[in-house]
Amino acid sequence: MALSIQMKQSHRDLPRAALAERVAGHFAASAELKRVAAAELATPIARAIELMAAALRTGGKIMACGNGGSAADAQHFAAELVNRFETERMPLAALALTTDGSTLTSVANDYRFEYVFAKQLQALGRSGDVLLAISTSGNSANVLAAIQAAHERGIVVVALTGNGGGKIAPLLDPADAHVCVPHGRTMRIQEVHLLALHCLCDGIDALLFGAQQ
Repeated sequence: MALSIQMKQSHRDLPRAALAERVAGHFAASAELKRVAAAELATPIARAIELMAAALRTGGKIMACGNGGSAADAQHFAAELVNRFETERMPLAALALTTDGSTLTSVANDYRFEYVFAKQLQALGRSGDVLLAISTSGNSANVLAAIQAAHERGIVVVALTGNGGGKIAPLLDPADAHVCVPHGRTMRIQEVHLLALHCLCDGIDALLFGAQQ
């Protein structure tokens, strides 16, 4: 109860104008990072678009994975491809490896949580597919294991990371694409990841179905 009262008192001590200024600061920081990151990330994102479009064109699929907010991003991306992004077109083959609760809990219970994505890749992945591996830190153990499983099956990887790329960076092959946000704060990295995912969706549609304004 004392903690609850203390938190409410702290809330009353922060005027709305100060809260609004804090919010505006987040907008400014996000916009500045996106401006700076554009020059650095445009080329690797374009490379990732080419890899994904080539896989889809030849009958492959895109599998996406990540944890927490990155899991939500993986699901968001898969939904944009299977349903549609901004234009009417045929469904595209994509799935998030984060959504099957029975498989996730089975693998985590019988083995380790580290393998929840890798075992799905071993079961479902084929050469010609693409793995979209999302980790803001670049150090997620289950994403690292997924990348290793992908490489073992001849699957190209598109990695979305931040903070220097963590352990994922040295694990990637020359054939892979690495979109590494030049920032260390998780929420800023996630904000740029979302923009990158929308760029991927738009670019895939442009390559497969023609550029739209």
